[in-house]
Amino acid sequence: MPIQEGFRNQRLTVVPRRVVAEANSRPVTRRLMVTDTGYYPVAADHLMNRPHGIEEAVLILCAAGTGWASIDGVQYRVGSNAALLIPRGIPHAYGASADTPWTIWWCHLRGTDLPELIEAVGAGPSRPVISVRRLDRAVALLDEIVTVLERDHSPASLMGAAGAAWKLLTQIVADRAMPAPGDPLQRAMAYLAERLDSTVRVADLAALVGVSPSHLSALFRRATGGGVLAHHTALRMAQARNLLDTTDATVADIAREVGYPDPFYFSRHFRRMHEASPTEYRNRAKG
Repeated sequence: MPIQEGFRNQRLTVVPRRVVAEANSRPVTRRLMVTDTGYYPVAADHLMNRPHGIEEAVLILCAAGTGWASIDGVQYRVGSNAALLIPRGIPHAYGASADTPWTIWWCHLRGTDLPELIEAVGAGPSRPVISVRRLDRAVALLDEIVTVLERDHSPASLMGAAGAAWKLLTQIVADRAMPAPGDPLQRAMAYLAERLDSTVRVADLAALVGVSPSHLSALFRRATGGGVLAHHTALRMAQARNLLDTTDATVADIAREVGYPDPFYFSRHFRRMHEASPTEYRNRAKG
């Protein structure tokens, strides 16, 4: 018989709607708030049906097993290492598979910043299931949310849960932007990181990782916001800053270390990026 809750060793907390209304008027929690959260291990016969949606967005992290979701009449499979994210007001149903019932961590979210966060994650009514690269990190953050709200629903606890939820959503975004081990982008980034003392041609790097130069450039723009050479330059400049901060090496030696035979060109390039010469940067108070 399908059930909504009542699973062995489950954890569940619901913030009273009076408390939610009060939190909705406070500066931080009006931007993002967790209103309900829980943990359902091996949730056999779990079924939830909301033909009119709800006021909150629903986030479900599948840690093991499998489940399903129906969004606007379209059926989706939800496997382990995946999250189901349903925006507010969207008709939906979801539940555990019969053969391998899912183990889920979940929360309901509301707030003025939530639409932009959901957009950044890349989820929506037509794409509600997203992969989660670091399941352990996502589970830890949802465990933190549940633990905080199990304790009490004070303004401080609601703010703590909101912070963990913000970290959860932005961490999913950051992890999804980074390449998976062994894929062309990851191999290209590793190659660049190992060659800070030399220049690299995009065409050569693309051939090395087995994609076209235009496709490699697109991968870098999606992951870093800039091109291949911009990423390599950022790595070289980061190493230059590190050497300026931690060694007594001359500017000329540092320039050679990061692939600039001409120290004057290096200094001009460094100033353009940091609005200070290498020497001025080294002498600047930090920390």
